[in-house]
Amino acid sequence: MGSGREGRTVAEQLPKLRLDELLEELQVRIDAVRGTRDRVHGLLEAVLSVGRELDLPQALRSIVEAAVVLVDAEYGALGVIGDEHKLAQFLPVGIDDERRAEIGALPSGHGILGELIRHPEPLRLAELADHPASYGFPPHHPPMHSFLGVPIRVRDKVFGNIYLTEKRSAKEFDAEDEAVLSTLAVAAGVAIENARLYEEARLRERWQRASAEVTSTLLSGAPRGEVLQLIVEEARAIASADMGMVAERDAGEGSLRPALAAGPAAGRRSGMVLSTGDGFIGAAFAASEPVISAHIGQDPRTGRDEPQWAGLGPVVAVPLGSGGATRGVLLLGRTPDRASFTEAEADPLLGFAGQAALAMELAERRSDAEKIALLQDRDRIARDLHDLAIQRLFATGMTLQSAQRFVEHPEATERLARAIDDLDDTIKIIRSTIFGLRTHAGGGGEGGLRGRFTSAVKASAASFGFSPGLRIEGLVDTDVPGAVADHAVAVLAEALSNAARHSGARAVDVHLRCADGELTLTVTDDGCGVPADVVRSGLKNLQERAAGLGGGLSLGERPEGGGTQLRWRVPVRHDGSSPS
Repeated sequence: MGSGREGRTVAEQLPKLRLDELLEELQVRIDAVRGTRDRVHGLLEAVLSVGRELDLPQALRSIVEAAVVLVDAEYGALGVIGDEHKLAQFLPVGIDDERRAEIGALPSGHGILGELIRHPEPLRLAELADHPASYGFPPHHPPMHSFLGVPIRVRDKVFGNIYLTEKRSAKEFDAEDEAVLSTLAVAAGVAIENARLYEEARLRERWQRASAEVTSTLLSGAPRGEVLQLIVEEARAIASADMGMVAERDAGEGSLRPALAAGPAAGRRSGMVLSTGDGFIGAAFAASEPVISAHIGQDPRTGRDEPQWAGLGPVVAVPLGSGGATRGVLLLGRTPDRASFTEAEADPLLGFAGQAALAMELAERRSDAEKIALLQDRDRIARDLHDLAIQRLFATGMTLQSAQRFVEHPEATERLARAIDDLDDTIKIIRSTIFGLRTHAGGGGEGGLRGRFTSAVKASAASFGFSPGLRIEGLVDTDVPGAVADHAVAVLAEALSNAARHSGARAVDVHLRCADGELTLTVTDDGCGVPADVVRSGLKNLQERAAGLGGGLSLGERPEGGGTQLRWRVPVRHDGSSPS
């Protein structure tokens, strides 16, 4: 009886045990389905989150942060592949800033990271150290064992890789982790492409605005230096460059001279002469597209220790203009620790430089037209002065001379003679003015002796507190050779400096005269005269300058009494040369 009851009890318990097992298995499967559902849900959220990012740097960080969460990894990173199959960027997650500083430089693509660059296929390892490509870790690096890496492709081109290490909830990553991460990598490729297109569109818009501003500034009549400064600063800001330089062609020498440089060591770069014949500069000058160097110091197109590349790494250069109309080169550079210029950054620079060159040419032609109009107006004024004013003064002078013999009173005769002399002096002044108006080519501008004297006298006004008078007679811009003109300008500067320091004058007159084969400079003031204790070295220099040219120097009291008169005289020949 007892054994029968025990048999029934066991038989009754068997279905119950089987049911518990089935329920447990069902619970496991439900949990697995729920986990899969949650993971798929998390993957969809990650894809949507990554896809919403249009800022490329933030999109890259969002990708690696989403990957770490999805596969439950402790550490993650995204590496962007640059030139020569090296990592141009490396964005780690899970390591704090303090530990990162202790580790030192970020990876460049060796070891396991380089393995994934060389073979862009998913790579899953239970132990990093067991792989043949493993290099180990630098000091202060946290220990890492399990590894999962997948490539990110953008338009079938490998953009970079996602690296994950240290699975939290298991000893290693599994096939499902690989599938989830590969799916995220596909979405990441789309998000990166969208962010890059958006960034390129923003860059093009910024370049267009900069081009419009340069054109507007040029056509508004702004000084050339201000426009060049604007071109360089806009290009530096948009391309995120540390150095910018515009080098313009020197037509006479076939070389380039920096018209403006900005950034580190700008002053040193401004004084250089760059060759268009060969090297990196020559390639940029002759190119029809941007010329990029990842590291200019290691570029075979540059010589060793060329000073214009000091302190620079990545460099991009584009021609200003195109073909036979190329007028120079626009260069941008970054420090050696920064990333190279990309095609997306460099391509719009070519259009910007071309528009800037066109605007500069239009502005120069407008300036030339204005100069021609000004010169034509000067010629008209000169003709009117010669044909009208001088002829009337001649006629008046002749009338006075003919009337002089009918005047018997001595005082009246003297006054008539003085009036006739004044008319002669006025005619000389007007003739000198006519010469100044008509003498503009090759020396009549600010580089001519007349312009240099005018500038020097104007500059001295700050020392005197008033503007000295200036009178110029004769063809000083054409009959005075360059060497004599240089001496005359130096003598004028010394004479004005002495008068400002020692005379206490309230009026100063400068008279430059070129006539009868002689150039005479006379500086007169109404001051206290030459002090007895004045240092004579400056006057000695003036005397030596005159003697060296076969002339002389005199210093004394002015004819009206009081004050000082300095007269410096040197011979000049009618053919524009000075005696040897």
